[in-house]
Parts: sequence; structure tokens; C-alpha cells
Amino acid sequence: MKKLIAVCLSVIIAAFIFAGCGAGSDSTPDEPDNTIKVVTTIFPIYDWVREVAQDDVHIDLDLLLDNGVDLHSYQPTAKDIMDISGCNVFIYVGGESDKWVTDTLEQADNPDMIVLDLLDILGDDAKEEELKEGMQDEEEVEDGEEDPEYDEHIWLSLRNAYNIIPAISDALAAVDSQHAEALRTNADVYLHKLIDLDEQYMETVDSSSVKTLLFGDRFPFRYLTDDYSLDYYAAFTGCSAESEASFETITFLSEKVDELGLKAILQIETSDGSIAETIKANTKTKDQQILTLDSMQAVTADRVADGETYFSIMESNLEVLKQALA
Repeated sequence: MKKLIAVCLSVIIAAFIFAGCGAGSDSTPDEPDNTIKVVTTIFPIYDWVREVAQDDVHIDLDLLLDNGVDLHSYQPTAKDIMDISGCNVFIYVGGESDKWVTDTLEQADNPDMIVLDLLDILGDDAKEEELKEGMQDEEEVEDGEEDPEYDEHIWLSLRNAYNIIPAISDALAAVDSQHAEALRTNADVYLHKLIDLDEQYMETVDSSSVKTLLFGDRFPFRYLTDDYSLDYYAAFTGCSAESEASFETITFLSEKVDELGLKAILQIETSDGSIAETIKANTKTKDQQILTLDSMQAVTADRVADGETYFSIMESNLEVLKQALA
């Protein structure tokens, strides 16, 4: 299958490049194009770049996953592939869900492109997927697979942003040296906002007697819980493709709610709520709140147009966390 995908990508890119060399181009060769094309895969990266770029009119920023498609099921279109091939800076998460990127970059034939793999930037701070007690285990898709699978949800840690945003500002400064100082200043201002929000998260957790979150859903928040020394239980790992919880999983989580006296059961924004409701129905008190934390895995262009930002969503998640830990 991977070989077939690679062949298809090669054919698509070759066709577009050939077409681009034809006489029907609308470009004007005599007029220099000073536009700096930056392509990002997911919304959090897009918004980080937007915060660093601010009013830099030379930067043309593109978000690939803008129609609600989840990171884990996304496959690039022909247009996406060509946008990446012709860009100045390409930024993506890395990890299992971005395996398609390797073939795309190999075929791009753009040696001047700056590529940022965010998991690579994190290095030793990247965490492997964790199969927590009570989680429903997925069957291995490929026998003998031994390479570690890293948790891709790196943006859900404000502290990861401290490492990533300077790398973004350096990349933008490298392709727009005329505005390098302004770009780094913007990054510094934004980082201070994130540091302040991080301190609010710490204060919330420190002042709470509850130190455990329970998800009737996938769990993409391991980076966040590790940042603030919170424990957690969940139905599935963050990258799981499962949507149906077993009787054993429901029973374990319901009993854990009772054992810990939890007043809230959490889910992510794409959930239909059925698992969380079933867990609640199997507890002794059946009076828990069902709360939603936004993992930002499927932010649409409409939400962006409405003014949502990475910062505003993390602020909203803090308010949810306050309720969950009350």
C-alpha cells in the first residue's frame, strides 16, 4: 500500500510540474514575486505561525487540514501536494499520521524549502504512546512492528510551544531576513502570553484536591497531564481508531469514577458522547458532569474565520479543567 501511495504521489506531482511548465501560465516573469509561502498541516501550527508573522504582508500562510478532517485520517489532495512542493517553509507534526509527508518531500524537488518536523524538534521531550491501565488495546496492524509510536498531540502542552515557537520564528526569519527582528519580537511577546497561561494551569491544579481526569473517549492530552502531574484514565489511546468501548472498558472506567469520587467524565470535541454517557449510567450516583476538552485535531476554516485561536482554545480548556478538578 505504501509503495502504491508513493507511485501515485509521483505521478500527481510530475503531472502538475509538467503543466506548470506550459505556455498557459498566468504569472508575469518580469515582476518579482516576494511572497513567502508557508504551509502548515494542522491548526495549532498554523496559529503559531500566524502569531509570529503578525502583519508581515510577505507571508502567505496556508492550513491544509481546514475542513474538520482529523489528523489521523487525513490524506493530501493533489493541490495539497503541489502547495507543499512549491512552498518556502513547510511545518508538520511528524509521527505515524504524517507518514505521507516523506514521499511528498522526496518528490518535491525543492532544495531551498525549510522543513520543520515538530516531533524532531522536541527530541527527547517527545513521548511514546502509553497503554494505561483499563485502556482498550488495539490489535497490532502489522506483525513484528517494533518501532516506537510517539504521541503526536504535542501542541496540547504549552511547554512544548516554548521549544517549537522559537524554531518557527527562526525559519520565518531565514526566508524573510528583512523582517527577522520583528518576527523574533512577535515570537517573544507570544511566548510570554503562553507562559502566563501555563502559570494559570499550574495554579488551578495546585489548588485542586482532585488530581485525576477520566475520559470516556480517546486520550490525546498526555502531554498536558504530564506537565501538571495529573493522573488519568481513558477508554483509548490518543491515536486509537477505536470508537466502540468494550464491556470490560466501560466497567473499569465506571468503577474508577466511583472509587475516586470523580464529579466529571471527559470527552474530546469530536465525540458523540455515547461512551461517556454509558460510563455515567454505570456509576453508583449517575450524576457526573460530561465535559468536553478541545484537542484541536479538527478545527475548521469557519472556526478560524470566527476568530478562534490556539490561545483562546487553551483558555477555554483551562475553564473546563477547573470544573473537572473541582
